Amino acid sequence: MTEIYISDVIHEDVLADIRKNAIVHVGYGPDKVNYLDISENIDGVILRAETFTREMIEASPRLKIIARHGVGTDNVDIPAASEHSVWVTSTPGSNSNAVAEHVFSLLLSLTRRIIPAANRVLAGTWAEGRGDLVGFELSGRTLGIVGFGAIGKRVATIANGFGMRVLASDPIATAADAEAAGAVLVELDTLYDGADIITLHAPLLSGTRHMISPRELAMMKPSAIIINTSRGGLIDEDALVTALTNGTLAGAALDVLEAESIDMKDPLTHNSVPLHEVPNLLVTPHIAGQTQEAFQEAGTRSWSEVRAVLAGTTPAFPVNANDLRKVPA
Repeated sequence: MTEIYISDVIHEDVLADIRKNAIVHVGYGPDKVNYLDISENIDGVILRAETFTREMIEASPRLKIIARHGVGTDNVDIPAASEHSVWVTSTPGSNSNAVAEHVFSLLLSLTRRIIPAANRVLAGTWAEGRGDLVGFELSGRTLGIVGFGAIGKRVATIANGFGMRVLASDPIATAADAEAAGAVLVELDTLYDGADIITLHAPLLSGTRHMISPRELAMMKPSAIIINTSRGGLIDEDALVTALTNGTLAGAALDVLEAESIDMKDPLTHNSVPLHEVPNLLVTPHIAGQTQEAFQEAGTRSWSEVRAVLAGTTPAFPVNANDLRKVPA
């Protein structure tokens, strides 16, 4: 019988359907297994927050597909997968709205000082010191979107609803793309210099690693806020901590940390950001895409990709189609 490995929690309805059609092994919860202990029997993998290495691929003689439950594939050794004729797929657009909404959850939490306000109430304080909790409105502010794919476009649409002016920068997007989403396409430096809030939606590549460095931070307004719901490695975290501590940047909200590149499930063990000491820093544990709707969509589509490949057909959203080593029939 087909055996499937699922690295992390997925939508319960999707999991139930998989269990009807395959033996399921999971990398989480009370039934958690070590992948290498069962790798020789695995036909397909549905992967969320786990790094899938060359060692794991080479230990999987039956493996046909690694289906990412999400968009990014930087946690998969794609060259190794291609060499071993293993498809790697993703689910583009499945969590775009969820991530875009989380951008504004983070942004409003910072701009309206929601967390310190709530903590004061829990500590038994109501009116005393309330003057320290004055925020600012989004209407009339300029939002800069770095990376204008499906998530970036959705962010622009929501920002327009708040009455914000929207700038976008992306090497592939056209001025027409931006205009259709209610944004103005500009160069990166223009965006950094002119935006009140900057939100990152770029992939983590060799050319984008630490794209936010001391140079870019110095270009931003001292009143600016930066948000990252993409990949932690996009920001030089040491430089970010310095800017927040020195007051040359007003705030930052992160749903990702650079240490996730070491361990996606437990990055805090490897994290270098002093989370309790940095002012105006808000961090959430990579939950931007975690809504019931996004989970169902990503789970359904990743399971569909697994079934297609195991049935001998080409998946809908392959990442390594051009590099896959073809095995003679």
